[in-house]
Amino acid sequence: MRITWHGHSCFEIKNAISLVIDPHDGKSIGIKPPVVRGDVVLVTHEHFDHNCVRIVKGDPAVVREPGEHMVKGLRIIGLPTFHDHESGSKRGRNIIYSFVFDGIRICHCGDLGHMLSKEQIRTIGPVDVLFVPVGGTFTLDLAEVRELISIIEPRIVVPMHYRWGSLSISVQTIEPFLEGIPEEQVLGVGNEVELIKEELPPITEYWVFSP
Repeated sequence: MRITWHGHSCFEIKNAISLVIDPHDGKSIGIKPPVVRGDVVLVTHEHFDHNCVRIVKGDPAVVREPGEHMVKGLRIIGLPTFHDHESGSKRGRNIIYSFVFDGIRICHCGDLGHMLSKEQIRTIGPVDVLFVPVGGTFTLDLAEVRELISIIEPRIVVPMHYRWGSLSISVQTIEPFLEGIPEEQVLGVGNEVELIKEELPPITEYWVFSP
């Protein structure tokens, strides 16, 4: 499969089908708009920087609710969570999506704003690739991010939702998150990367995508 970063929390994951997660329009957050065609779009929550479905070309099926979904032959689990520590009273709800692509187990946390319960962790199950917000302010703080990673133990962590370039959202840069992580575990992968199950690393790696 191929993973492409379209900025912020928007990723395209593609094999026989193309799945796009949390599309934005670019100009509303000060970065380049995605140029992407998709078969399936996942929306983790209804904020403008995550729900711009109209930017995705084609006629994609859209998932924006929690629960189990079968879409284009793909089984998608949407776990209901919140965007804050106060059961959504400040920023509303959030959905964590998990699914399997080419035998690789993927989990996108959206704008998760609180630690998960043991039951929620069990629902997610084993994870190979974890997309997690690391910019703080509106999401998990760094201590919580590190705790979540240590509990889930993914093979690959993809940080997202952090300040870079001309992004106009008030979140931290990626550097505080990377502090303390062994240098050999941090990998710059460019804007697009191919991944097959046999190449999953034996210990957790942190893949930092480039614009």
